[in-house]
Formats: sequence, structure tokens, C-alpha cells
Amino acid sequence: MTSYDHALPFSQKPRFVTRRLRVADIFHALRWGLQDFWAMPSHLLFLGLLYPVAGFVLAFVTAGQNAFWLLYPLLSGFVLIGPFAAIGLYEMSRLRERGQQPAWRDAFNVFRAPHLGSILALGALLAVLFLAWLTVAYGLYSYFFGESPAKTYEQFFQQIFYTQAGVRLMLTGNILGFFFAVIALAMSVFSFPLMLDRHVGIDVALATSFRAVRDNPVVIGLWGLTIAVLLAIGMALALMGLAIVMPVLAHATWHFYRRAIGPPLT
Repeated sequence: MTSYDHALPFSQKPRFVTRRLRVADIFHALRWGLQDFWAMPSHLLFLGLLYPVAGFVLAFVTAGQNAFWLLYPLLSGFVLIGPFAAIGLYEMSRLRERGQQPAWRDAFNVFRAPHLGSILALGALLAVLFLAWLTVAYGLYSYFFGESPAKTYEQFFQQIFYTQAGVRLMLTGNILGFFFAVIALAMSVFSFPLMLDRHVGIDVALATSFRAVRDNPVVIGLWGLTIAVLLAIGMALALMGLAIVMPVLAHATWHFYRRAIGPPLT
């Protein structure tokens, strides 16, 4: 695949076709994502188990530091940083699409990508967004419960579900979290696959992703909702569900990208 020169002015860089998406494209992507998962289950379970293990570590750390308020923001942060964490699985999908039989080691091919710097830069942007979300979450919890922070998980859940302040915290936090999720989705929904597949820089990838979101707001919104619901189900199953949900979503994202982004305009 062609590698585009970063030194070119933006006006001379490639502009890719963004296709009109339909709701059926979501089901197409999920179906193919599931097929990819079943074709390489041992590899994907190996990688996917990293997510629930990380979740249990987060729960342990937050309990140990009496930072119970951090658990939900950290877990919901999967939505923000998930696209970067899944890039190795995009590579496995790409190889399988080309008729190859990838092993789990092939997920690390991304470290040899021509524009690895751009991939890492976008990952860093998502990390900054994630830290901003944690800062907002901390500010909200401090505002509502600053004088009486929870000492145990039982006390924390009592605060959240059985007090007026807790209800207000959930409403406000979820509204603000929604905006963070929308920004992350618009930035990354197609950017990482595009940089991996077409070897473009972060500027072209972001511009293309934003344009595709602008042209397909309803379908992209439903795609984001699908991701959120499936991640919530994975987390509800004692986090172990993420070992299946995350790889399937990663594969599905690759196929969704294929439906959305066409060749460069001539």
C-alpha cells in the first residue's frame, strides 16, 4: 500500500472517499467481526484476557487507595482508549482479509508500521482525553461528596444509589462522559485502521474520520451505542466478558472501516 509523504502540504495530501453508511453495515461488521474471532479464538482470547485482568487490577488498586470513585471512570475509559488498545487486532483482521492465517505474534506488526509515530501520537491524544475525563470525574465526586468520601465499596454504592447527591452525580457524570465518548469516537472510529491500512499521517486520518462521522451521524452514533452496550455487557459479566467482547469489537471495527472508507480521490 502506498505510503504518503508527511512533507506534502495538507492540500496536496490524499482525500479519501467516505461512503454513505446504513444500519445494515453495523450488522455486517459485527457478523464479520465474530467470524474473525471464531477463526482465531485462541489468539484473540490471549489478547482479550488482558482487558478483564486490567479491570480486576483497577478494582484492587482503587479499593487499596480508597479511591472507589475511580472505578467507574476507569472502566468507562475503555471506550476512550479501546481503539488504540485494539490496533494489534486490526492488523490480524487485515492479514486474514488478505488470505493469510495470522498468529498472535502478528498483532505486534504494528510496531513496524510506516507511520508508527502518527499512530502513537493519536494514542497519546486519546490518553490525554482519558486523563481529562478522570479529572472531571474526580472534580464531580469531590463536589458532591468531598467532605465524606467513601471508605468501602459498600459505602460508595450506598452514596451513589441511595442519596440525592449520588443520583445527581450519576446524571451529571454520564452526560459529561457522553461528550467525551463522542469526541473520542469521532477522532478514532476510522483513524487507526486508516493509518494502518493506507499509511497516512495523523492529519489525514483525523480529517477523514471527522468527515465520515459528519456524513453519517446517525449510523456512527448507533455504532458508538452498540460499542457502549456490548462493553457494558462484558463488564457486567465480572469483566470476563471483555475477553470476547473486546476482540469481536476490534475485528468489527476493521470491517466497519472497510464499509466506510473508499479509495483516495483522484
